[in-house]
Amino acid sequence: MQLYDLDLSGNCYKARLLLSLIGQRADLLSLDLRAGEHKQAAYLAINPRGQIPALVDGELRLGDSQAILVYLARRYADESWYPLDPISQARIASWLSFAANEIHHGPATARLGKLFALPVDHDAAHSKAVAALRLLDEHLAEHRWLAQGSLPSIADIAVYPYVALAGDGDIDLAPYAHLHGWFARIRALPGYIGMPGL
Repeated sequence: MQLYDLDLSGNCYKARLLLSLIGQRADLLSLDLRAGEHKQAAYLAINPRGQIPALVDGELRLGDSQAILVYLARRYADESWYPLDPISQARIASWLSFAANEIHHGPATARLGKLFALPVDHDAAHSKAVAALRLLDEHLAEHRWLAQGSLPSIADIAVYPYVALAGDGDIDLAPYAHLHGWFARIRALPGYIGMPGL
């Protein structure tokens, strides 16, 4: 199995983190985005979107971090990471969407602008980040984990990186006490690994 990767990408980190938590090995293949490797024909044959991460597992070629989490959990992890019952799956799907929408357009976009000097509307990203973090903190005031009360799932892995890295985008995490408890629970999981900034 190969994971096309970038150290500073929170989306790539989601896949690396889950792989580590479930004890699954993959070869990490770093892409040079500045040189445009992700837009070259060889990589586009793996992920036509030209985005990272991408996973190759046998004949499977899969892009998108959320899709990779679903695949890894169903293929290699025990059922607790992605339960089969419809209520758990619906809750997890909701949080995967939250990661791809509110978190992406809030803390992740603010981080892109500050850390990589990309042209983003920082005021809009900051406003979206604050709204998302408030919602998340309120949820965590009543729940240990995002989708399941007593166990982590891929929902937690999908949302965690760009929330924990929000400081890179000048987003103050101090007001969100329940987030910090959730961060600590994730970091205490057997097999947890960090990334630059965490």
